[in-house]
Amino acid sequence: MEERYQTAARQDMQEVLQSSSSTLKFLISRNAAAFQETLENLIRQAENYTSIFFCNSYRNMALEATASVQEFFTDVGLYLFGADVHPEEFVNRFFDGLFPLVYNHLISPGVTDSSLEYSECIRMARRDVSPFGNIPQRVMGQMGRSLLPSRTFLQALNLGIEVINTTDHLHFSRECSRAVLRMQYCPHCQGLTLSKPCMGYCLNVMRGCLAHMAELNPHWHAYIRSLGELSDAMHGTYDIEHVLLNFHLLVNDAVMQAHLDAQKLLEQISKICGRPIRTPTQSPRCSFEGSKEKHGMKISPRNGEETLANRRKEFINSLRLYRTFYGGLADELCVNELAAADGLPCWDGEHIVKSYTQRVVGNGIKAQSGNPEVKVRGTDPVINQIIDKLKHVIQVSD
Repeated sequence: MEERYQTAARQDMQEVLQSSSSTLKFLISRNAAAFQETLENLIRQAENYTSIFFCNSYRNMALEATASVQEFFTDVGLYLFGADVHPEEFVNRFFDGLFPLVYNHLISPGVTDSSLEYSECIRMARRDVSPFGNIPQRVMGQMGRSLLPSRTFLQALNLGIEVINTTDHLHFSRECSRAVLRMQYCPHCQGLTLSKPCMGYCLNVMRGCLAHMAELNPHWHAYIRSLGELSDAMHGTYDIEHVLLNFHLLVNDAVMQAHLDAQKLLEQISKICGRPIRTPTQSPRCSFEGSKEKHGMKISPRNGEETLANRRKEFINSLRLYRTFYGGLADELCVNELAAADGLPCWDGEHIVKSYTQRVVGNGIKAQSGNPEVKVRGTDPVINQIIDKLKHVIQVSD
């Protein structure tokens, strides 16, 4: 019978915890989803900007550039959402693919096309002849410094959800279950169904049961601070919106640089790849005629209220209200839900009394050595794992 009541007591604890954390969990989950959706929309918009740039400025190579543009922004998305790809690699891949198009259409133009083998030679020669000057290096720098904070920020949000999910389903010790059983159910055995535990009694029980969870508090506080620092880092020249939506301007600078150095590049490529063997073929032209919206090429106006910066600022301000969530959870549960109000008769674990006379301990494991209601032993490996993950995110953001 006691085992059944202990199980019920553990379930009650988990339900109370889940209820207390539901608002925080919703806040982080909603903003993680919104942040990811906004990033996805931003990537699509930046891809459209770049496609429209080619269509408007270099129509002869626009269709051939489509695959490289799509691959580049696909890699941007994969990197942001945690895949094992690197900005240096996909930036180099983009400019490697761009050079043969620029060479065939601007440097050695005509309505003919070189062989695939010759185009591959040009592509391989790009890093040796540097047709685009320092533009690829600038893009790498901007992409690295703008994408990494957003990637880390999104990973941190997902870790926040993981922390809450884990603590919502934390296993409570037998000692805790017995203490909660005594606090919540024993009065019923005496017919005292309306009685509530004394405040000090409730605090001792809950601080004992949640002692391991309270150890999260300084790390959770630092985690929220690090989210604010990550958010602050995503601004100005390296703001991800600025970098992605202006990528096409740097591509234009790169193409213009190659065009200006056309004669030198002709000589260099002739030495490296020889003379091209050309076969007559009609160069494909941009097919995005008429309405850009019809072809999915519409550039939507950016609403200031919907920018990533505003979303982040609002979220961080809301999240700061929960900086001491784990440190003050036991107290919040007793004050708001479980314990009797001051001055009212209350249950002290044995009788209905005017006030609780035992010593009330503090929060955290070290404070539990003198807890008269719950014995707390050792550390919790699950909590330790969460702390290690929080430390990692904090370290990355510093």
